[in-house]
Amino acid sequence: MNLETYYEYCLSKKGVSEHFPFDENTLVFKVGGKMFALSSLSQWEKNEPSVNLKCDPERAQELRAEYDEIKPGFHMSKVHWNTVALNGSLSTAFVRELIDHSYELVFKSLTKKIQNEIIELEN
Repeated sequence: MNLETYYEYCLSKKGVSEHFPFDENTLVFKVGGKMFALSSLSQWEKNEPSVNLKCDPERAQELRAEYDEIKPGFHMSKVHWNTVALNGSLSTAFVRELIDHSYELVFKSLTKKIQNEIIELEN
């Protein structure tokens, strides 16, 4: 997955906005004001791309055990976040599945009011 594909896929999800809350290097995608994906642009430029994604704690452990490219979240809660190396060994479909999982976890944590506002948005 390249940066453009990652960027477009995250933004294609309903109610998503992009932010740089930490610095001009860390691209953050949020739904309902909460982060679900973040990545260092400088790591993409160095050809060492990775993305931090929220994950169900039990599934996070399973993924880390199965894939060398998936580690505990860098600078994040190691229980709820994974850092996924996008070095080409994981399929784009699988990375999209991980992004979807992160998005859904965050979306489900939003209040019903905010969820309904997002659902009613036109894409």
